[in-house]
Amino acid sequence: MAGMSGGLKRLYLARPRGFCAGVVMAIEAVERWAEALKDRGEVVVYHEIVHNRVVVDRLRAKGVHFVEDLEEVRRLQAARPLAGTLIFSAHGHPPQVRRQAAEMGLSILDATCPLVTKVHTEARRYAQEGYWILLIGDSADHQEIKGTYGEAPDRTILVAVHTHVGKDPRLADPRTVEVPDPERVVVLTQTTLSVDDTLATIALLKARFPKLVVPARKDLCYATQNRQEAVKRIAPHVDVFLVLTSPHSSNGMRLLELAESLVGRAYRLETAKDLKEAWLQGAESVGVTSAASTPEDLVEELVALLRARNPGLEVIEEGEWEEIAFREPRLLAPEEVLGDV
Repeated sequence: MAGMSGGLKRLYLARPRGFCAGVVMAIEAVERWAEALKDRGEVVVYHEIVHNRVVVDRLRAKGVHFVEDLEEVRRLQAARPLAGTLIFSAHGHPPQVRRQAAEMGLSILDATCPLVTKVHTEARRYAQEGYWILLIGDSADHQEIKGTYGEAPDRTILVAVHTHVGKDPRLADPRTVEVPDPERVVVLTQTTLSVDDTLATIALLKARFPKLVVPARKDLCYATQNRQEAVKRIAPHVDVFLVLTSPHSSNGMRLLELAESLVGRAYRLETAKDLKEAWLQGAESVGVTSAASTPEDLVEELVALLRARNPGLEVIEEGEWEEIAFREPRLLAPEEVLGDV
C-alpha cells in the first residue's frame, strides 16, 4: 500500500511557508518584553498573539497571559503583580480598545502587523473623505475585521467573500449589498483572504458600483499571496496536500481550501501527531505547506515522520524564501496612546 506504509516517493515542500515577517515581529516582541519586564510582573497580551495553539502554549509556559477583554486584565491585576504593559496581537484592534487600555494606566506595545495597520490608515482616511467602506472579510468575529471595522464603524459595511456568502449573516452579499451613496464607495479587505476569491469579489462589487475605488496598493499581504502561489506551483505534482495550520488561522484555512480545490485531497493538521494513515493511501507524492503562524519545527517534525515511514523519500523544496523584516514595536506610555487615538 502506498502512503505511510512505505509507498510515498516524493514530498514537495512549499517555499515560502510558515512564519511571515509580521508574525516573527509579534512573537519576538512578546518574548523580548516578557524577559525585559519579568522583574516588574507578568506580561499580558490582548488576544492570541498569532492564531496558532502551539505558539500560544509555548508563550504561556514562559508566563505570558492572553486575554480577550480588558476586564480580564482588571481581574489579573487584582490577583497578581502585572508589568503594567499590554501587548496587542498581530491582527490589529479597534482604537477604543487602545484608548481604554491607556485610560487604565497601561503602557502599550502594539505588535499589529504593519500591513494591517496600512488598512486601518486607509479606513480612517476614506471615512474622513466621506466614502462608504465595503470591507471584505471571512467573519465578523475575526480579530482583524473587528480592528479595521472599529476605525470607522459608522461608515463601514462588512461584505462576504463571494464563495462564503451566507456563512456569516452579518456579512453582506457582494451581489446585493447596498450603500447610502453609490457615488462614493471604496473597497478594503482583510489581509489574509484567498487572492483569487478576493479579486472575484471585488469584480462583483465593481460591476455593482461602477465608481468603486480600489486602493492602488493591494491590501492582501505579500505573505498571503506568496504562500498561495507556492501551493499553486506544487499542486500539479502531488496526489495529496497537507497543510499545517490552526483552524483559527484565516490564511492557513485559505491555503487548505486552495489545495483542496486544486488537488482534491487536502488535509489540515496542527502537528505531525494528527497525521492519519488513510489520508495518504494510494499516494506517491505529497505536498506540504504551513500557515504564516505555524512554527517551522512543526513542519520539520512532519517531514521527519514521513521520511521515517517512507525509506528513500525524496524531499523537494519549491520556490524562494522571503527576505522581509519589520522593525520591532516601540513601547508607548499611556499618555502617548491617548494623544494618538
